[in-house]
Amino acid sequence: MQMPKPSDTDKERFRAAVPPHPEIVIKPMFGNLGAFVNGNMFAGLFGPTVGVRLSAADRTELEANEPTVPFGPAERPMRDYVGLPDSWQNDDDDDSTAEWVARAYSYVAGLPPKAPKPPRARK
Repeated sequence: MQMPKPSDTDKERFRAAVPPHPEIVIKPMFGNLGAFVNGNMFAGLFGPTVGVRLSAADRTELEANEPTVPFGPAERPMRDYVGLPDSWQNDDDDDSTAEWVARAYSYVAGLPPKAPKPPRARK
């Protein structure tokens, strides 16, 4: 499986769309980026595509009104995430991207914090 690499412009566009809350952590993931709150990812970048984790109602609304795309590898897209429309990957739709990333943040911030993984046993 070939991992798409985002351009520097894609990375900056993603960072600009993430709300400026101190509890948000943006970190690299397999050459791409993920935005996390309480240990849970709410938005990610996979190549040029921004993916968001939304409530069922928000996801239904987005998918009914916009041409969304699967998020993640074509062979195994991430089931709880939806890719924002490819047409939003230009500067004209930064506000739309930021709106849906903010909705994803609001939804995921209300979920229980992700429990840390236990340490692996040494052999």
